[in-house]
Amino acid sequence: MKTGLLLERVGPPLAALVLLLGLWEGVTRGLGIAPWLLPPPSAIAAAGLREARTLGHATLVTGQAALLGFVLSATLGVLIAIVLASSRLLERALYPYTLLLQTVPIVAIAPLLVLWFGPGLRAVTVSSFIVSLFPVITNTLTGLRSVEPALRDLFHLYGARRLATLWKLELPAALPQLFTGWRVASGLAVIGAIVGEFVAGFSEDAAGLGILVLTAYRQLRTDLLFAAVVAASVLGLALFGAVNLGGWRLLRRWHPSASGP
Repeated sequence: MKTGLLLERVGPPLAALVLLLGLWEGVTRGLGIAPWLLPPPSAIAAAGLREARTLGHATLVTGQAALLGFVLSATLGVLIAIVLASSRLLERALYPYTLLLQTVPIVAIAPLLVLWFGPGLRAVTVSSFIVSLFPVITNTLTGLRSVEPALRDLFHLYGARRLATLWKLELPAALPQLFTGWRVASGLAVIGAIVGEFVAGFSEDAAGLGILVLTAYRQLRTDLLFAAVVAASVLGLALFGAVNLGGWRLLRRWHPSASGP
């Protein structure tokens, strides 16, 4: 039964992936497209295997910065949302400024991060943090604001203090939206880390996937470039999967958003 359910869930996307890769392989070889322009999947896989050690090291470097940036955004984003939710006046005064995190291109301010924090892990971590912070704030704030008014009145009737109301009512009620924000932030954290690496100027022994992408592009090694992009996607999926698993384990017993189909 479990095997059949697993096949039902995994089978369609795997079949679609195989079909897409087969079509990609056939088109590139059938039309004679130059490998430096669009390499076939077989060439990308060969480059990945050939440069497995380099790709693995670069993935660990980028993953470290992305994980640190995500942890910072997941923690500070919730704290900022709690502060904003404590006062409507405070929310109206400060919330518009959080939109700057979403609207200002990280590429435009990445050189400033290098000047302020120096090239390397710190600048890339801050870039990852900035890109992934806004979804955590806005989703957590929405969850905190969506608590049933009747439940708030009940807590007030029984004389619950502000901290008790937050801990026992508002945060549990906001968990589904909070995890939604964390899921979005997990993917954005990887994007922010790679964009930060484009400017942060890592040294050769600490080059992440962003530097590897730039190096492969300059050398017209498109197969390696695609392999680095695949590694970045796998990194993002791994972080997203970890957050998703945590949300499922925490919410599955009481919230329909975590129940399986």
